[in-house]
Amino acid sequence: MSFDPGMLHNNGHTAYANGTGPGIRETGLVEKLLTSYGFIQCSERQARLFFHCSQYNGNLQELKIGDDVEFEVSSDRRTGKPIAVKLLKIKPEVLPEERISGQVVSAIPVHLDGKSAPGQAPTGSVCYERNGEVFYLTYTPDDVEGNIHLDTGDKVSFYMDTNKHTGAVSARNIQLVKKKQMRCQGVVCATKEAFGFIERADVVKEIFFHYSEFKGDLEALQAGDDVEFTIKDRNGKEVATEVRLLPQGTVIFEDISIEQFEGTVVKVIPKVPTKNQNDPLPGRISSRIGFNDKELPFGEKDTKSKVTLLEGDHIQFNISTDRRDKLERATNIDILPDTFDFTKETREMEAEEGVIAYEDCGVKLTVPYHIKDIEGGGYPQAGDKVEFCINEVKRTGLQSAVSVRVLNRNASNAKRLLGFVATLKDNFGFIETANHDQEIFFHYSEMCGDLENLELGDTVEYTLSKGKGNKVSAEKVTKVAAVNGISEDVDATVMMGKVIRPLRSVDPSQTEYQGLIEITEEGATKGSNYPFGIMGMLNKADCLQKGELVKFHVCTVAQTGQKMASNVVPQRRAMVECVKDQFGFIIYEVGESKKLFFHVKEVQDGLELQTGDEVEFSVVLNQRTGKCSACNVRRVSEGPKPVATPRPDRLVNRLKSITLDDASAPRLVIVRQPRGPDNSKGFNVERKTRQPGVID
Repeated sequence: MSFDPGMLHNNGHTAYANGTGPGIRETGLVEKLLTSYGFIQCSERQARLFFHCSQYNGNLQELKIGDDVEFEVSSDRRTGKPIAVKLLKIKPEVLPEERISGQVVSAIPVHLDGKSAPGQAPTGSVCYERNGEVFYLTYTPDDVEGNIHLDTGDKVSFYMDTNKHTGAVSARNIQLVKKKQMRCQGVVCATKEAFGFIERADVVKEIFFHYSEFKGDLEALQAGDDVEFTIKDRNGKEVATEVRLLPQGTVIFEDISIEQFEGTVVKVIPKVPTKNQNDPLPGRISSRIGFNDKELPFGEKDTKSKVTLLEGDHIQFNISTDRRDKLERATNIDILPDTFDFTKETREMEAEEGVIAYEDCGVKLTVPYHIKDIEGGGYPQAGDKVEFCINEVKRTGLQSAVSVRVLNRNASNAKRLLGFVATLKDNFGFIETANHDQEIFFHYSEMCGDLENLELGDTVEYTLSKGKGNKVSAEKVTKVAAVNGISEDVDATVMMGKVIRPLRSVDPSQTEYQGLIEITEEGATKGSNYPFGIMGMLNKADCLQKGELVKFHVCTVAQTGQKMASNVVPQRRAMVECVKDQFGFIIYEVGESKKLFFHVKEVQDGLELQTGDEVEFSVVLNQRTGKCSACNVRRVSEGPKPVATPRPDRLVNRLKSITLDDASAPRLVIVRQPRGPDNSKGFNVERKTRQPGVID
């Protein structure tokens, strides 16, 4: 049955109030609801109106506080006050919604007991980005789905909600997408020329890191250092990024028992490991611990005695328990004296690995050292300067050097080499070798000359050295006159290809330094691959990405005869997404970003770019921030010009037809006259002369 407002009775109310004409309806919100009456907060004006439940058309049980209603304004016959009559409930308009991706910038403060902090509103804030601008929204615990606590930095998705009374926008129905990547800890277990590996403290696993991700003095980094890092996914592989040193002793892998146990060696460590031996703990000890017999593994570093262990030896040891997987092993293994009392044998000592010459009070002396007493992972070479401690066996008086650490490598008669600057970071860089197939680390402290004038592609001369951790680095780096980076034997044919592997400076997770280009044009050479280095790029600062199309020449390296790509130029074209005051964005995917930043000073010929323009550009990597941007931006073609949308005909015709005498035209009704601070009617304003004009 349809509702006819004319069928409602007025209950003694007049349907005209404050000059309101018949049939004009307003909207509002049910603010208070009792058994037989309630109050409505008007939406279009500051008014609170009484209504009787008999004036509501519908099931009163379904009417709730907060519901939107439509009504007419009448006046109470007895009091003359305005009241609401002929109420209708407005069905909420369901608008299509889209979840917004964002990030928590301020988490809701929480006490240790899990409750909101006293004296603070239990609110947090999230942010999201639209067209290069960042917007912030508040949220409460009730807006988070799944009854979980969000932390600052968490990736989330949500809907936007607008408060009907205040107009404030907030986030609701927040879902956690990805927790913030927590910092992990570990110990550097291996160092190579330009990368290393970290043994993780959370799982029994090693993780790769490139030296460009180390935040600190790379020369001070060595195997055995405690570090913290963030795990990121690069090309489907986990790598460590933002690697920083921790105080020594921060990372603990194992707990060692205070109590010592006795046992018997049942399997010794082989002197020559077999090819198939992958067990890092090949030795075995049998012991009765408590009421159970146990067999514990041990490795080469777990032996404390310098006497060679044999099967059947009676030993004492501690038990080490790995915190990550709870694996137990025997450590601090020492032979008990009763072993020799029983066998009456003289046991062979471990072989000496080298001899150190030193002076004591002007007297030249020598002392042997063993390979297991070397610290830092790098083996000393003849002529190296080392520091060490002297250990003496009281029973025999035999001395040996322990805690041997290399201080300086012997650089005498070192050969000077040529190379080319490939990467420049905050306090270190990398040099491309003369054969263009490797990169060598160098610290800025080793640079002889003005560092400010050093640029990518500059020719330098250097000396190779092995530093701490047996890492190869460049010393005494000197900028020299430019030489031809790649042999002059360059084929004049222009080839078209695609980057299938970038340089390692672009993707630090890869082991190869060189990039690789595959020929894509039809012909006998289609599918052939050509490597390239920093000197093969026409613009040394250009950041070539995997999958980009390029044109290049093929040349031959004189030293090796290897064919490489030369004069590599990327073929990039994309559309301008938007232009702000001094910068803009290009629709171009680089890494995880879908758009590329550019500054207007990088636009060639001083042109003013517009949204939709097609441009060519180069991509450069900011070595300090790790972010890419566009440079040498050149407009190829203009985008469509924005056209002003004309006013609809219906609006133009209506404006033409409205006159001041038109009774049906919209009118402004004065509800209450204004009063001044002194309670006088009206405003004290200075009269000004009106000027005729035209409404646009």
